[in-house]
Amino acid sequence: RRLGSSASRPREDSWLKSLFVRKVDPRKDAHSNLLAKRETSSLYKLQIHNVKPECLDAYNKLCQEVLPKIHEEKHYPCALVGTWNTWYGEQDQAVHLWRYEGGYPALNEVMSKLRQNKEFTAFRKERGNMLLSRKNQLLLEFSFWNEPVPREGPNIYELRSYQLRPGTMIEWGNYWARAIRFRQDNNEAVGGFFSQIGQLYMVHHLWAYKDLQTREDIRNAAWHKPGWDELVYYTVPLIQEMESRIMIPLKISPLQ
Repeated sequence: RRLGSSASRPREDSWLKSLFVRKVDPRKDAHSNLLAKRETSSLYKLQIHNVKPECLDAYNKLCQEVLPKIHEEKHYPCALVGTWNTWYGEQDQAVHLWRYEGGYPALNEVMSKLRQNKEFTAFRKERGNMLLSRKNQLLLEFSFWNEPVPREGPNIYELRSYQLRPGTMIEWGNYWARAIRFRQDNNEAVGGFFSQIGQLYMVHHLWAYKDLQTREDIRNAAWHKPGWDELVYYTVPLIQEMESRIMIPLKISPLQ
């Protein structure tokens, strides 16, 4: 009994300490206004395609032929941030991340122009025959995260996706605005986003590592920094579900 009581004491102290942690700003305002970058008006689209296993090579080849043309077309206010295949996680999966400079008007402009693009129309039809399912989300980037910019490789990428409890997005932002400083030493932080349309209360953190062992070493090192364990302790209860994808970039991806 003494041992059990002694072991539970730190957890009880931590719980009591949590009662006095800085509270979320009670202002009535949209999450996008409180959490997103104010100096940019970029909107991001995350596409996740589950590909028929026998079609993955053909799918990749098709994407490598068509997606760069959209990325490089000056009349389209969008850019391909990164494109990957999932290595560990759901198999035979493709992940694409696009940025639309100018927010929703830019998205509408690109979609309108692509509907008039016969090559893209043919691409979508051929691509559709290769897919089992697909989904997308429209995202904004957190103000305190790095801007996702092209980088040289080779790297592996981890997309960590969190389904938060409704009503906790600002609280998550408050904690991660402090937590991100613990994960900057090795330039592994690529971008952080939260959903606006699609599955709501979703957060995506994108990281880059040289390999799986480097990922393990960097993540373990964070636990030796004072304060990291406390921030993890407070953010875990905000999560309903979480998923990790380890991804390999395609040759056309600006994030290599």
